[in-house]
Amino acid sequence: MLHLLSWRKPLTGLGIFALAGFAQAQDTLTVYGVADMYGEGLWGGNGRVQRLQSGGLSGSRLGFRGRENLGGGLDADFVLETGLNMDEGTYGQNAIFGRQSYVGFGYEPFGRVMLGRQYSSLYRISDEFSTFSNLSNGPSTSVIGGFGGYEPVRGSADSATGNGGPARLNNSARYESPTWGGFRFGVQGGFGEVVNDAGGNRVYDAYARYAQGPVAISAAMVDDRGGSVTPDAHRRSYIVGGAYSYGSLRLRGGYLQVDDRSPANQDGNGWWVGADYRLGTSLVKIQYVVNRPKYIDNARTEGLGVGYEYSLSKRTTLYTGLTYFRNQEGAGLGRASFSIPSGITSTTENDLTQWIGGMRFTF
Repeated sequence: MLHLLSWRKPLTGLGIFALAGFAQAQDTLTVYGVADMYGEGLWGGNGRVQRLQSGGLSGSRLGFRGRENLGGGLDADFVLETGLNMDEGTYGQNAIFGRQSYVGFGYEPFGRVMLGRQYSSLYRISDEFSTFSNLSNGPSTSVIGGFGGYEPVRGSADSATGNGGPARLNNSARYESPTWGGFRFGVQGGFGEVVNDAGGNRVYDAYARYAQGPVAISAAMVDDRGGSVTPDAHRRSYIVGGAYSYGSLRLRGGYLQVDDRSPANQDGNGWWVGADYRLGTSLVKIQYVVNRPKYIDNARTEGLGVGYEYSLSKRTTLYTGLTYFRNQEGAGLGRASFSIPSGITSTTENDLTQWIGGMRFTF
């Protein structure tokens, strides 16, 4: 839950004093965060491990959001959000404000413009339309990827991608349209800032969304030329996600395709379908996800998982989940859990079972 502070009142608390001088000119500041820790057990054909991790249900974070009403339908805002690895007490995303950091300006009839480090449309869709979100555990959409080292959902592991994309775009400008009858669209560009090469190391992003009543659907395209190290690196990703709600039941699913336009031609795709059902303070969920590199034979990964959440209050949630990942022999050590400790699987014994149990506190 976000806690709204008025600048007309005194501010106290760690971190707020440093912003107090700046804050006098603001209408409001929202200080928010997530503290999420879980225990995890991994059992593979070659070994097993138990460990504590951060961010099982939502990524742990601390953020500041300010907004000023300028009158006449105009407003200005900013977001500074840092990811936290609570198990080690370190920053996530290898930066102080690695999750988001941008300023924005809006005029109600025409939409908003935002400048800074921001989520791509692909990241947003892979989160909203996935029952298990896009975190690095369970049968989430983060299973889809690894196409020549390229990670379209959680951020690229390819050293040639120098623009931080495509999950989050550095040096980006984003336009969001108003909503007309449930429809809106947006475009975004992450500038590579390469001398004498306007198109070098850049990322382009476009999306459209329709939401009305129980139905929501979004589609996006991200064109990634993040190749400051390898100039011919060029991937184009397409994603579509949809959801339908009927009472306490929600159905969600989507499809993601990566078209590698570089000489390596390491294409891949994946899809997922899931559902959750709320009964009072309990939420039961299930999802099935498939990852398929097209340039390797027999490299398919399938993940099937179930989860349960229990809300102790509006802020505190207990959760648990169990997932089985089946990896074909061409998948190598296996495509699951985004980051598998070495020694759990082998090239011949690469199936994996994962259990998690944890607690999330939001403020």
